[in-house]
Amino acid sequence: MNPSVSRRNFLGGSAATGLGFVFAGSGSLDAFIRPAAAATTRTALGYGALVADPQGILALPNGFSYKLIARSGQTPTADGVHPSDPDGMGVFDAGNGGSVLVINHENSGNEPFPVPVIEGITYDPGAIGGTSTITVDRAGNRLDQYTSLAGTDNNCAGGITPWGTWLTCEETENRAGQGRRTKNHGYVFEVDPASRESNIGKSAVPLKFMGRYSHEAVAVDPATSTIYLTEDAGNPNGLYFRWVPPANFTPGRNALRELALSPGGDTAGQLQAMSCYRGSQHIADLSEATTVGTRLKVEWIDVPERDATTVSVRKQFTNNQITRSRKLEGQWWADNGVFFVASFARLGDGSVNEHDGQVWFYDPASQTITLKTIFGVNQNPDQDNGNFDGPDNITVSTHGGLILAEDGSGVPHLVGVTSEGKAYPLARNDFNDSEFCGPAFSSDGDTLFVNIQSPGFTLAITGPWGRPSNAAA
Repeated sequence: MNPSVSRRNFLGGSAATGLGFVFAGSGSLDAFIRPAAAATTRTALGYGALVADPQGILALPNGFSYKLIARSGQTPTADGVHPSDPDGMGVFDAGNGGSVLVINHENSGNEPFPVPVIEGITYDPGAIGGTSTITVDRAGNRLDQYTSLAGTDNNCAGGITPWGTWLTCEETENRAGQGRRTKNHGYVFEVDPASRESNIGKSAVPLKFMGRYSHEAVAVDPATSTIYLTEDAGNPNGLYFRWVPPANFTPGRNALRELALSPGGDTAGQLQAMSCYRGSQHIADLSEATTVGTRLKVEWIDVPERDATTVSVRKQFTNNQITRSRKLEGQWWADNGVFFVASFARLGDGSVNEHDGQVWFYDPASQTITLKTIFGVNQNPDQDNGNFDGPDNITVSTHGGLILAEDGSGVPHLVGVTSEGKAYPLARNDFNDSEFCGPAFSSDGDTLFVNIQSPGFTLAITGPWGRPSNAAA
């Protein structure tokens, strides 16, 4: 995360029909791939104009409010203080209206408040990333907090599983011997939100069968247990993956860990990279698509050597074998498929066209991806006038549409996208220019939890939720 990017114009989009999404002037699903046109901002009223925060932290629409649950370095925990750089986050039902938050910490070596080394849940004592688990009541009051995984590196995003756990991803390819690290990094780990005890001897097991690369986020198909994975990497640009479990795999708590520890577990199942086509034309990079509604056929290519012993996984393919993308970021399973995000693209990073954000939808049934939303490059990054940019983490709103966390160079927002394809501001960071991370709703839809990475705020937003207005702002 934290890329150096421009402010962006919203070009338009849509999402999945099963959630009430429709295409908004997007043309046919087989729209042509063409050079990017001048972007025209389309904005919606949403929940109304943002009201400046007297506390100077979070501007929200009238009637909405927030509660600060934790702050890095200040909020005491069972193991010390809330660690630095809270990022991706999974939210689980705690019963009695409360929630359990499992929070990634994107710490890689220089952060002031590392995840503490705890016996039984530490993978590598030389690494300072990991996850915290916080329990809150219905009102968002913090009840307790503890470390649930330690000794991992640069935990960025992740994803919830259908069996109620959190998959946390290391966004790195660091090896043993780099800095104080004693083990290789770049893996996915599974954290159980049930209790501290449920992770002892379990959460620190790397799920090596999902590959060693710069992981960003995961999404799990509840019907097949296929796991989709984004890679945030450059030079060359990253890939979109899926892991197909072996035929005898039975999903559930501890099943992934048991598979990883079984004979041949490091290479269990199939790890495959996405390759896209429009008819017979191979698409080498997702930035080739510039029209909302563009649909591409997907093929899956086996990864030659998933632990990247000598060559990074993304470098094991030629460009005519797979489809790349700059800054593949968050994703979310909904409507029997996966929404996934490409944060931006520039000609200088190997992309074919420039954009400042795409949202795609992968449909496993048809083996296609469809471009739902695209943000055009904004030439005035310092202006905060409804030109939203740099989608990163993503969640599907229980009240309709999508919620995107901005990670750009201008004023950071939580950006809503209505079911009709217009953007609106849901929240603004009035404290500084740090990114929003990890938006996710409570199970009842009454609370939206989110992080601001620096100085490390974890927040709960409540208010008069309902379907956001698609009327012009």
